[in-house]
Amino acid sequence: MRGGAAVRFDKFSFGSIRIDGVTRDYDVVIDGGEIRKRKKKPSKQFRDEFGHTPLSIEEDIPWQCRRLVVGTGAYGSLPVMKEVKREAERRKIELLVVPTPQAIEALEQGAEDTNAILHVTC
Repeated sequence: MRGGAAVRFDKFSFGSIRIDGVTRDYDVVIDGGEIRKRKKKPSKQFRDEFGHTPLSIEEDIPWQCRRLVVGTGAYGSLPVMKEVKREAERRKIELLVVPTPQAIEALEQGAEDTNAILHVTC
């Protein structure tokens, strides 16, 4: 993570994630080592199109990094809209979109200048 200490992943299971000793039952955004709740309301307008609220460019995506890891849920079901992928490319940010267990592994192996969005269900 940028600046400060890396976050510590204690546990992930369907519907919850434990980071730095705190269990959260919602999607999280890790931005420069700070953890916050993902605000997916701006993406809800695309829900019907995907059958699930996707990650869209309308959200507050933590772009201030060299690598952005998107955990797509326990079963990899979170849709990531192509506009997000295009924007990452435009900003020259490496985008890693994988199921949340693999996203956590990637973050544990090398988190320098990396931000993340982690979906905790499906």
